[in-house]
Parts: sequence; structure tokens; C-alpha cells
Amino acid sequence: MESYKQEFIEFMVESDVLKFGEFTLKSGRKSPFFMNAGAYVTGSQLMRLGEYYAKAIHETYGDDFDVLFGPAYKGIPISVVTAVAYSKLYGKEIRYCSDRKEEKDHGADKGSFLGSSLKDGDRVVMIEDVTTSGKSMEETVPKVKGAADVRIIGLMVSLNRMEKGLSGEKSALEEIRENYGFPANAIVTMEEVTEHLYNRPCHGRVVIDDGIKAAIDEYYKQYGCK
Repeated sequence: MESYKQEFIEFMVESDVLKFGEFTLKSGRKSPFFMNAGAYVTGSQLMRLGEYYAKAIHETYGDDFDVLFGPAYKGIPISVVTAVAYSKLYGKEIRYCSDRKEEKDHGADKGSFLGSSLKDGDRVVMIEDVTTSGKSMEETVPKVKGAADVRIIGLMVSLNRMEKGLSGEKSALEEIRENYGFPANAIVTMEEVTEHLYNRPCHGRVVIDDGIKAAIDEYYKQYGCK
């Protein structure tokens, strides 16, 4: 596993973004882990978050794209900090764009989008915190493609939960690949998280001990994607 991925896993724990215990998800499932990207709240946390996303995008998709698109709401700050990090790390100016939940009908920036406008020929990387069902793409992809003749290069999220969706045996990222025809990847997978943290101290504590590991294994027996 690349060193930046190991650092990112520990960064999620340190920032209290990735937690272990017992959590009830929107789907009703009882999960032994939970990720909340809303817990990134300080300047230094957001700066580091953008750098991890930039490194993952650079490694996965290269630099031949023009726009980072972050769906509202959590995708907005992620797209902004990643655009900043891209300029800092790779010297490439990437524009950011996000959608509004409600269209603005006044002022110089009225319309459905924040940041840069989308232009014909733009190559777009979509960026989100985590995708559990792929539902956000159902809303976002038509908006992006309806705004201009763009090509979506791929999607990058923080964590691949590696569990089947509510409608089948495949993961949300696999369903996005099939439904929309572009790659969908994560900075890290839950398998990598478990491998790195199992019985290993992280910031002075072990967050995946034998009990949590057993709960994770049991969860994937029931909900893991094929």
C-alpha cells in the first residue's frame, strides 16, 4: 500500500472522521464503522484532505483534465481544497465547479452552479466524500452533461465501503461504472483500512481490535459485495 494511503487512513482516524463501534446507517444496516467527512473542520485538516485527494487523482487519472466537480453539499469544500492542492503539488491550474441545490435567479452568478462554468470540451473529474448507493450520481451526471458537451474522466471518493447496494450484489462504485461508463475509484478501500489498523496503535490507541475485526468480518459476510 502506498505511503500516502497509510497516512490518509490514520488522518481519518485522527480527525474523528472514521469511527468504529456500532452505527445505524440510513439503510437500516448496523455497521461496525462509520465515516463522516463533515468532521473535517479546521484549516489544516482541509489542507491535508485536498492533498490526499490530489495525490489519488494524479495517480489514478493523471493530469489531463480541466475541472473538479463536487456535488453539493460536501463535495463543494472538497473540490475547492483539491483544486488548491493540485496547483500546489503539481503546478496545474484546475477549475472547480459545484452545483446548487436550488437555482439562484439573481445577481451576476445566478444559475445552477458555483465556481467555474462548464464549457464544451471540458474534461471533468467528479469528487465526493463517500458513495453508498450511487444516488447522488443519478442527480449530478445529468446536470453536468446538460450544462455543456463535457467528458467525465472518472469519480474519486474517500472510502470504498465495499458493500453491496440495496438493489443488488455489486458495490455502489461498480454500479456507477456500469451505469455511466466512467471509472469510479476511492483513495482507500475498507479492506486497506482494516489491514492497516488491525491491532496496530494509531495515535495512541488501537481502533480495530479483535472484537471490532470480528464485527467487520461478520458485516461483510452479510453485506459484502461479490
